[in-house]
Amino acid sequence: MTFSIKRCMAIFQKDLKNLYRNLYVLTTAFMPLILAFVYSRMGEAPLELHMMILTLSLSLVGTFLQCAMIAEEKEKNTLRGLMLSPATVPEILAGKSAVTTLITLITTYLGLLMMDFPFANNGLLLVGSLMALVIFIALGTWMGLVTRTVMEASIYILPVMFIFGMANMFIGFVHQYAFLQVLEYTPGVQLQEIAELTGVTADWAQLWQPFAIISGWLIVIVALTVITFNKRMMD
Repeated sequence: MTFSIKRCMAIFQKDLKNLYRNLYVLTTAFMPLILAFVYSRMGEAPLELHMMILTLSLSLVGTFLQCAMIAEEKEKNTLRGLMLSPATVPEILAGKSAVTTLITLITTYLGLLMMDFPFANNGLLLVGSLMALVIFIALGTWMGLVTRTVMEASIYILPVMFIFGMANMFIGFVHQYAFLQVLEYTPGVQLQEIAELTGVTADWAQLWQPFAIISGWLIVIVALTVITFNKRMMD
């Protein structure tokens, strides 16, 4: 079965219209921008703050928008019809992820731009960030499939925001609280490591580990999402 761009775009346009009518969900995108604006007025920001805005945008906006849109479909009992439509699983997932991807990328770019982040010579960080974006959108899809309402999705997003979105800030307390060492393996902290290594012109012998960890997250979360989606289709 071939991939239909027409069906994918139809899902994209429907979700975009629904999102415009749901200001509660859409305003979530402003949180990283507000923080970026505040930090930009505090002088030159360290790398940790740049990375926090990056990971907060990816995790909060990417995960919550995706989760809330799918939860809203379930709340309106329209997700079942979509699953039983002629659209294939890749078409549905691509169409529903396109809106989230667009808004997340815009939010992330504007947030980093406010903080004067040096975009030049950060190609590897861009690759890692795009991989992290896929992780968080897939996580949002899975959370949307297991939650029942938008309000429930709002509660589920809180641990994601603190564990993934703010890990770069919490990791500084690892010497006082040993249990925070687990945060070293989160995608956001790995992105910070890529940024730090890129700044000192590190070779692949040093860069492979953070990319391997991010790839591990990517494989696990995407596989979990696809399995859960297929299970929902058979229920």
